[in-house]
Amino acid sequence: MSVFDYEPMYAGAHYDPEPAGGQVTSLVLYDGPERTTEVAAAGPGTRLRAGAYRFALPDVPPGRYWAVVTFTPSNGAQPVKDQSLRLDLPLGLGLVTSPEAVADKLGVPLPLTPAQRDDLMTAIRGAQSDVAGYLGQSLVPQVVTHTEVRPYRTTNLNDPESWPIDTDEWVQVSAYRDRGDGTYDVDFIMGLDGAAEDPIVHYVTAHAAESERNRPGGVGSQGRRVSSVSAEGQSISYESAPTAGQAGALPTIDTLSRLKRRLWQPVRVPARPPWPYSSTRYRGR
Repeated sequence: MSVFDYEPMYAGAHYDPEPAGGQVTSLVLYDGPERTTEVAAAGPGTRLRAGAYRFALPDVPPGRYWAVVTFTPSNGAQPVKDQSLRLDLPLGLGLVTSPEAVADKLGVPLPLTPAQRDDLMTAIRGAQSDVAGYLGQSLVPQVVTHTEVRPYRTTNLNDPESWPIDTDEWVQVSAYRDRGDGTYDVDFIMGLDGAAEDPIVHYVTAHAAESERNRPGGVGSQGRRVSSVSAEGQSISYESAPTAGQAGALPTIDTLSRLKRRLWQPVRVPARPPWPYSSTRYRGR
């Protein structure tokens, strides 16, 4: 069983129904974009933090599903149906993209066969390995729970800087639970979440598709760009891929440079001379 974290949208903005007496009531999976044949349902959603609700998804065969989430914005309001969701299941496999997304790039029709799915997952892992090596860190974060933590401030408990954490990792607050004595149990997501970074998802999807397109016998390999065929059918010429910077070109790995892991160390500030030999405005660098 996998989970799906949903962020309600209402009137064109992210919205949290619970403080107004609303509720995220259900998620229904369908087998096509027409959303006529129901496959499975889950709900209600469990509130993780402000504006985020988690559904425990039922076990369904791997593949692409179209979803409808129903929620009430406030107490007594009419239900709202969000039909913008499309899920490639299962989730939680440590992949930043899905075999279905790569198949879309290759023009391979869905549903995928088990063999096609396995080949595309292998291509995705290969592309992820290249990105992880370049960035110097894993693309899959870890959930770490700190218990009995007292926040520095209570105005925004979703901000990692509200909590006493000393780390150079990427940190997000996943959920927190009030213990009733001024302390909280807090779930932190530690490390880079590649699936939440659009440039990483785009890079891995594009390069997994291209590697599979050019692999002899690969999924979608027959979809290579043909420029000419000899009269006797004895030879085939293929178009070259667009060069970097052209429309449709593969993204280059240096587009991910802002996400590279940086080495850091605290800047040691010399001891401050006693007054009156130093300015009271001295802060160091």
